[in-house]
Amino acid sequence: MKKLMLTGLLALSMTAFGALTQAADIEGAAPDFTLKSSLQKNLRLSEQKGQVVMINFWASWCGPCRQEMPLMQEIYDKYKKFGFTIFAVNVDEDPSLADEFLKDVDVSFPILYDTKNDVSELYDVEAMPTSIMIDRDGNMRYLHKGYQPGYEEHYAKEVKKLIRE
Repeated sequence: MKKLMLTGLLALSMTAFGALTQAADIEGAAPDFTLKSSLQKNLRLSEQKGQVVMINFWASWCGPCRQEMPLMQEIYDKYKKFGFTIFAVNVDEDPSLADEFLKDVDVSFPILYDTKNDVSELYDVEAMPTSIMIDRDGNMRYLHKGYQPGYEEHYAKEVKKLIRE
C-alpha cells in the first residue's frame, strides 16, 4: 500500500509537476512528532521551539529532492548560526536507501526516518518534496509542494523573515 502511494506520488508529481509546485502561506501549530535521526538519536520537533525549522519531506527516488538537497545545505550553512535548522524527513520504507543517497550528497543537517509514513500522513504530504517553514513559536507559516530551480531563493527569503521576527 505504501509503495503504491509513493509510486502514485511520483507519477502524479511527474505528470502534474507544474500544478504541484506551489507555495502557500499557512497557519496553525505544527503537529509534534519524534523520529529516529541520522544523529543516532530521536529528534522531537517541539524541542526546537525558539528556532526556525524547515521540515522537508523527501525520498531517495525523487529527482527534484535530489536536486534540492545540496541547495538546502547552503541555506542551512548560511542561517544556522541565527537559529535555523532543517529536519529532512525521509519517507523511504528502507532507511538504507536514504543513507545510500547521502553518501553522494554531503549534508550536515539532521535526516529523520519516517519509515511508516506516520509523520508524512500527519502533515498531509501530497507531493515530493514538500517543505514547511515553522516559526520560532512552533507555528506553520509557509508550505511548498514540489521543487523547481529557484525555489531555494524563496526558502532563503522566508527563513530570513522568520529569523528576524
